Amino acid sequence: MKPVKVKPHAVCVPLPAQGHINPMLKLAKLLHFRGFHITFVHTEFNYQRLVSSRGPESVKGLNDFRFESIPDGLPPDNKRGILDLPALCRSMPRNCVVPFHNLVRMLNSSPDMPPVTCIISDGVMSFTLQVAQDLGIPELVFFTPSACGFLCYLYYEQLMERGYFPLKGIYTAYFFSSP
Repeated sequence: MKPVKVKPHAVCVPLPAQGHINPMLKLAKLLHFRGFHITFVHTEFNYQRLVSSRGPESVKGLNDFRFESIPDGLPPDNKRGILDLPALCRSMPRNCVVPFHNLVRMLNSSPDMPPVTCIISDGVMSFTLQVAQDLGIPELVFFTPSACGFLCYLYYEQLMERGYFPLKGIYTAYFFSSP
């Protein structure tokens, strides 16, 4: 008897900001097209925003492309996103490890889908690395900057020498100050 081939199952975890979600979603769609089972992980806040703006059908997905959510650890009155990016970046590494770990374990125990074979996380979602290591699942780190952003990384040293970095003024005070 010929063994049944199990689909690879990728769990995709973007930073919950549009410039990170869109490239991760494009990668997830490409992998799905190539035969992967996909679980795309949103924060509960973004998941609910999708449901309220586009309806429950928008996150229904397919049998082999599903959307799940985990809490971001911020209080309900937080403005989230770009309005409070520092709080989100501090909260997620502290508060998302356990919910993400539980989600991956739930996915692995579901008879309706193949076990998770890899985790693909946004380059700034470091909490996923701990979960991948704990569960023995390979992880890929996907960086989502634009070509312009990538060039800034490449030329960071020169930009510093020219005085463009570190940033000065209100932008720096807003984004890089303690709460």
